[in-house]
Amino acid sequence: MSDQPERWTRATVYTDMWADPADDPRDSDGASPDGELATLQDYLVSYRLTLRMKCEGLDPEQLARRSVPPSTMSLLGLVRHLAEVERDWRNWITEDDPLPKLYGRRGADFDEVVAEQAEVEAAFADLAREQEALDAALAGHQDLGERLGKEEVSVRELWVHRIEEYARHCGHADLLRECVDGRVGQ
Repeated sequence: MSDQPERWTRATVYTDMWADPADDPRDSDGASPDGELATLQDYLVSYRLTLRMKCEGLDPEQLARRSVPPSTMSLLGLVRHLAEVERDWRNWITEDDPLPKLYGRRGADFDEVVAEQAEVEAAFADLAREQEALDAALAGHQDLGERLGKEEVSVRELWVHRIEEYARHCGHADLLRECVDGRVGQ
């Protein structure tokens, strides 16, 4: 008997996918967006949704389950981490004093994950709030070459970095979810 869950997917059309095209909210019929900014926004929305999909249907214990020792990574930790980095990115583009860390010390986003429903709800609320705040802050900056904040980061660099961060962590989420219950797919 193995502790490893059996691999499975809900997809029947393309078994390497998370869901069938008709059931996948990321699947858009039609042309891709026109323009660089619209394309960047579309990719970010898709990766954000992918992370949520990887967490759907799991209980607090499953979301908080660590991957492989000594790593402290978990799906819930990823949600908390991405809330933290959304806040950090907002700090990059402001001239004001930086906002404090959401979870205290560096690394607490992963290290201090607790398998409780209230913690899960708080983490997803934090993520939604921080995403909305940064989206709102960037809404007034349509010129991708514009430089913002004390470090003068370009709007384009920030968009690309956000996509990269979510894409990398969605890869982690793929593996974490497979370890939790065996579900696979992009």
